[in-house]
Formats: sequence, C-alpha cells, structure tokens
Amino acid sequence: MYVDTLPNDKKSVVFLDEIPWLASHKSGFLMGLSWFWNSWALNRNIVVVICGSAASWMIQKVVNDRGGLHNRITKRVFLYPFTLNETEAYLQSRHLFFNRYQIAQLYMALGGIPHYLKAIETGKSAVQNINDLCFSKNGLLHDEFTRLYQALFANAEHHLAIVRALAQSKQGLSRPAIIKSSQLPDGGNTSRILEELEQSGFITSYDPLGKRKKDMLYRLTDEYSLFYLKFIERNKNEGADTWNHLSQTATAKAWSGYAFENLCLKHIPQIKKALGIAGVHTQSASFLYKGNEHETGAQIDLVLDRNDHIINLFEMKFYHSEFSLTETEAKAIRNRVRVFREQTATKKHLMPVMMTTFDMQHNQHSLGLIEQILTLDALFS
Repeated sequence: MYVDTLPNDKKSVVFLDEIPWLASHKSGFLMGLSWFWNSWALNRNIVVVICGSAASWMIQKVVNDRGGLHNRITKRVFLYPFTLNETEAYLQSRHLFFNRYQIAQLYMALGGIPHYLKAIETGKSAVQNINDLCFSKNGLLHDEFTRLYQALFANAEHHLAIVRALAQSKQGLSRPAIIKSSQLPDGGNTSRILEELEQSGFITSYDPLGKRKKDMLYRLTDEYSLFYLKFIERNKNEGADTWNHLSQTATAKAWSGYAFENLCLKHIPQIKKALGIAGVHTQSASFLYKGNEHETGAQIDLVLDRNDHIINLFEMKFYHSEFSLTETEAKAIRNRVRVFREQTATKKHLMPVMMTTFDMQHNQHSLGLIEQILTLDALFS
C-alpha cells in the first residue's frame, strides 16, 4: 500500500474525513482501521487523524469504543463555534464591518457557526440578514433545524424531545424535569443522549451553587436551535420581512434577554479578564432558590465565587441604549443579594455586577448597589 512507501524518518499524516460515512453498516471499516493501527501504524512515525460530524456515532464508536480502538486516542479536538472576537475577525476578513451590537444580534440568532456566518451579506443590517437567512423560503437556515439533528444523531427524535423541552424553560431544567417534560424513560439511554447533546454543544449543564450533583441544571445554549423553536418554526410562511416585525415584540425582547445571558455564560474567560481577575481561581455557577409561602425566591444565572474572598453576582441586560435601573429593578436586585447571603451563609463580600450592551447611567437606584459595570465590549476581548 502507498503508506509503505513513506519514509519512517519523517512524520506522515493519514487524514480520514467523515468516518461515519466510510464505516457504513457491514463495511468492516472500523475493524480494518483498528487492525491498521494496532498491527502496522503504531510503530511507525505516523499520525492518523479521523474526523466525523455525526457526533453520537463518533462518541459511541470511536471515543467510547471497547474494541480495537479502545484507549488509542491520544488527542481529542472539538471544533467549537467562534467566540464573539473570532466572529468579528471573521466577518471583517470578508469586509463586513458591523458594529458590536449588530454582531451580538447576529450571534444570538445564528451562533458562532462559520457555515452560517459565511452566508451573511454586506449592505444589510443584522435584522435584514436574519430575515433573509431564517424566514425567506430559500434562506440557508429556513429548514436547517429539520436536517441538523437527523444528520448528527441516530434516533434523533429523543434528542429533539430534550431540546424542545429545554427551549420552554428560561431557568433551565434538572434531569428529572427533562424526563418529565420530554416523556423519555429514566435510564441510561437518556443520560447518553444528554451527554451527546452537551458534547456536541447544543446544551450546557450548570451546577447550582450549594446544591447536590443530581440538582444540576441543563440549558439550551445552541443559539440557532433556540431561535428556530421560538420564532422560525411557527412563522415559516409569514414572508421574508417577518423578523422586522417580530423583533419589536415582547416575545422577542424576552428571548433577547435569555440569549444575551447565554452569550455571557459562553464568554466567562473574557468577563474575568474585564474584571481584572483572569489569574484568580473562580468557580462559576448559577443560584436558584424557589422560595416558599414565607420567603420570596431568587435566581441568579451567573455567580463567580472567587478565591480572593469576593463573590460576583451578575445582572445581565440586553438593551438598545444606555441602561438605567428603575426602582423596581433595584429592589429585585437587593432581594436577590439578600436571599443569596441568607441561603448560602457566605462570609464573602457580595459584589453585584451589571453586564449590559452599552453602559449604565448611575442614578439614585444604582448608587451603593451596582459596584461594577461591564459592557458588550468586554465579551469581545
């Protein structure tokens, strides 16, 4: 074979793309690949790279293989979506010079997927691009959702049931709540599906501060999936200008708040850098106290518990201009701080941080309450 002719004093690379399609049913490809590696390539100066977009197949057949490929992986490379900084750089490389508010709008609907970002056109606003890509009948993302999960996962209806359940919950759902909402069985198969969805970047698990492992919350954090289920699916036949109208509704404003929270949660290293604590060990978590008939509940989507005896409690607001606290909002923040201190019994200093798009105007409600303000620029560092 050809690789026999390659010199052993120089490193050679064998690159196999889309392994799931090569290793079709009854092909014997995986058995042949394991024989090739274990009997010939192992002692040669050779690197074998295998790739596949079908996430569940790669996890089950390669990563968790108990046969000839068991424990043979020396490096796993996950292709993560672009960060906001990388998205900005990519768009600029294509001579698309949006401001960061426009980029954030695009990201919250499409995510940092290069294939999606490649379809963005110059001379159009974020709203216009979202209209064309998602609501036009010929748009790239008009029907992408129906193909995406089927291409990535075997028996994708179970994966979709979980994704649809999570799309209905802003707070996130525990595993028992997911099982109840999606009507899936409580067993190992559901755990495998959750793992596949998380490893593929569709959902993210968060440890609620002070809770047990079984109380872990899952959130739908794939931007396009959430946007599709909230808007595209139910408005497919409304025409290409649909998002012009929908983006001004109360539903869209509620979605943008949740999407902005997800955006912040995906850029915690950038937030730490902006706070000047990049070198400080922190634990990121969420906080949820349901309350009772005597006590008001409280939820904080991002908590940074720092080793320098400070805990940052984040308020995240996606707003089209400078933000200013109302008396009602200030009262709610004070309540969350109080409940957090009482329920965690922490002795650390609690430092509320406002994360917003442009800036925050200090007024009588924010003075003495909000100690630090971060803008959208912090997420682009």
